[in-house]
Parts: sequence; structure tokens; C-alpha cells
Amino acid sequence: MKTRPTRRGFLQAAAGAAVAMNASSYARVVGANDRIGVGQLGCGERGRTAHMPGLHAHEKAHNVEYRAVCDVWRVAREEAAGMVQNWNGAAPKQYVSHEDLVNDPDIDAVMIATCDHQHVRHLEDTARAGRDAYCEKPLAKDMESLNRVCDVVRESGILVQIGTQSRSLPSMTGAREAYRKGLLGKVGRIEQMRNEPRPYWLTQLKEARAEDVDWQRFLMGRPDRPFSAAQLTGWYGFREFSDGPVPTYGSHFVDLVHYITGTTFPVSAVCLGRDSEGHEGVPFDCPEQVQAVWTYPEGFLVCYSTGFGNCSGSGFSLYGDQAAMNLWEGEDVYLYRRGALNSGGKPEDQIRVEDVPVPDHLVDWLQCIRSRKTPNAPMEAGYQHAVAVIMAMKAYDTGRRQVFDPGKREIREG
Repeated sequence: MKTRPTRRGFLQAAAGAAVAMNASSYARVVGANDRIGVGQLGCGERGRTAHMPGLHAHEKAHNVEYRAVCDVWRVAREEAAGMVQNWNGAAPKQYVSHEDLVNDPDIDAVMIATCDHQHVRHLEDTARAGRDAYCEKPLAKDMESLNRVCDVVRESGILVQIGTQSRSLPSMTGAREAYRKGLLGKVGRIEQMRNEPRPYWLTQLKEARAEDVDWQRFLMGRPDRPFSAAQLTGWYGFREFSDGPVPTYGSHFVDLVHYITGTTFPVSAVCLGRDSEGHEGVPFDCPEQVQAVWTYPEGFLVCYSTGFGNCSGSGFSLYGDQAAMNLWEGEDVYLYRRGALNSGGKPEDQIRVEDVPVPDHLVDWLQCIRSRKTPNAPMEAGYQHAVAVIMAMKAYDTGRRQVFDPGKREIREG
């Protein structure tokens, strides 16, 4: 009888994916001198303003090119295709069906920048097709699909880089080294407050026509309903398609907590907030004010909050009994001695943390496609921060504390 893997088994298997590749994955390994053919799955703002120009910047140096683009919305798809043609002088293939993209024999790797509710299906089908992947976060909206997609990826042996690019910043890697050296002492609290004047999903709203959209492919299993341009373009603000700031912003924060401290899974989570009351006549329902708190086995609290209406007070800090460390948006990182219990009377007000050079996140992915080494944000990292944000949203929805059992890969009230 097939048994569920333990946490240790999962992490070992995920970390060893380059070794445990199946025959299909071996057949897709790109040679040192072969050009990597990439397909862009999802041509919305994230795809067109981050993935595509980010990869294009490294096309010549790393022998890679876009060969196909895919989106359910014709307007976004054609705009992405036009970008590739302007760069390379040749039009890429255009697909509406993600199955057609991932099974295209000219595609070696797929960049996934689709809606949150589509990530699992798109990554699973990419894995089954034997293509390496770069996948945006969060990986999943629930534990059942999260466990399933991780199992599919592990069994396929493909290489996956998760889109938590901040862990590939020299400043964040420098922060990790400072933490490892014990410069903060015993850390008791880590927090991020990320506020904005208005909900970010309002900036995404655009006009769209039903005849330009494969609406059923967008819904991807959600209950059928008449076409809605607001849901298509402003999907970030609807709980059916996204869970709001905790997974959208908080996943980056939690991933950095894991990266810097070396921790893996929270012990428990609580979360409170207030849902949107809608804007501009659109019935958005994601949280507009939200605060999540996780406990970790190392003994520190991890706190995340977002509030819309006022952007004051945003920041990211780790608090230890020897020093505090301030990090924000990948900028310079500083240690602060003042106020620490065991600062030793040191007079320094602030000390800049030295950067540690690391490859760009996309460069790391491209290098690992050729070398089959573990990328900087591997599948297990995505699994770990996905668990944390799913715990928080379950606590938000139920009003009850949630705990995680890594052996059973389950979240329950506790």
C-alpha cells in the first residue's frame, strides 16, 4: 500500500530531485551549448513586466530564447508575442491551451505567471510533460492540492524554481550570514508591515471582451458564471482566485524568514482581519486589513500585517536580544544595537550588513537547468511558505488557531 512521505522523506526527495530524475526528464536535459527554449504561461502583468524582460536580459549570455506564449486572453497573449518579436525579430507561437504549450517539442522550460488558483494545474501538467519550470507563488490555496503538486513534481524529476526572487538578492543573503553568525543573539520576534494607499487589485482592472477570452479555461473548475472583465483582470481581489495580501505579499516575507533563519514550518498560526467591502462597484472580497502571526519551533514569533488606506509604517525587522536587523525591499540591511537587552554597551547606533554576491534569480534557474543542481528557491521552499500562508488563511476563515503536522502533511485546529 502506498504511504504518504514523511516531512524528512519529502525534503530529501525534493532536494535530491536532480538525482532522482526519471527517463523522460533525462531526455529533456539541455546540453551546455544547446539553446534553452522557453514558453511563457500567463501573459498578464507579472508575465509581461517581470518574467519576460527579466529573461530577455539574459538571453545572449545564457543562450535562451522565448519560443511560445500562452494566455486565455487574446489581448495579453498578442502583446506578449509582440514583445518577443520586437526583441528577436521572429514571432513566437501563440497558445490558448496550456496543454499545447507544455507539450510543444520546442519547449524545454516553462515560466508560470498565471492566477493563483491555476498554479497547481499548470505546474502539474508542466511536470508531467517533463519540462523544467519557474513558478510564481503561492503554489496552492489548500493542502490537498499543495501535497499533490509536490508529489507530481518529485515523481517527474523536473527542476523547479519558485518565484520568491528576494532570496536571490545580495542584501538578503548578507542578512542570512549575519543571522548565522549570531549577531542578533536570541531572536524573539520577526515582523513585516506592508501597507498601501489602496488595494493593489484595483490597479489591475481593465476592459475586456468575452469574445477575446477562453472563460472556462480561466475559471479552471470554479463554478460557471457569465463572463466578468473585473474577475478576469482584477482576480487578485477575489477569494475564488486568490486569498489576498497574506499569500500575495506575505509569502515573500515568510520565505525570507525561512531563508534567513533556516527554519522550515510554523508550529501554529492565527490570523484576523477585515474583508473588502468592494470598490468601484466591484464586489471584491479579499482581506483589506489583515494580520497573521505564526509561532516557530525556534521560539520566535513571525508577524505579518497589511492595511490599505495609508502606506505609513511599512517595514521588515528581526529583533534579537543583542541587536535588531532592519530589511526592506531588498535595500541596504542594518544592525541596530540600541535597545537590545544584551547589546554589551556597544556605542554603535547602526552597522551596515555586508552584501553577499549571489546569481540573479533567473540566472540561477537557467544555470541549474543545465547543471541540474538545486536552485536557490527549490520546490521544498515553495512548499514550506505555502504551508504557512494556508495555515494563516484557514485561521482567518475559521477564527481558530491552526497547527501543522509535518509528518502527516496536515493542518488542523489546535
